[in-house]
Amino acid sequence: MTNILDLVGRVFISLVFLLSGINKIVNYEGSIGWMESFGMPGIFLIPAIILEIGAPILIIIGYKVKIAAVLLSVFCIATALIFHTDFSNQMQFVSFNKNIALAGGFLFLVINDTKDFSLKGKLSK
Repeated sequence: MTNILDLVGRVFISLVFLLSGINKIVNYEGSIGWMESFGMPGIFLIPAIILEIGAPILIIIGYKVKIAAVLLSVFCIATALIFHTDFSNQMQFVSFNKNIALAGGFLFLVINDTKDFSLKGKLSK
């Protein structure tokens, strides 16, 4: 059961970012405009998309999970501090706290790594 829950947990925490990365591609111009409205150069959208798609895939398949989880944890904290600090807006307050909570979840992956249902587990056998 631990192996299944590990996999389900990795999928759940990763889907948020995978879907967000895909949405940024589909709504590329809108995403650039939103980032630039916060003073961030639009060129940062490309590495954000790469991170939001690549790291979740690595976490889901269970390969290089610690590296991917550290990167997403740092990304969560950075985006919380850059985009979600208007605490007078309830949605921004919730988004800030959600990003910090997700960063904590990724740190659990850094500490605990994956179980048997992972590419790392298959390669090490």
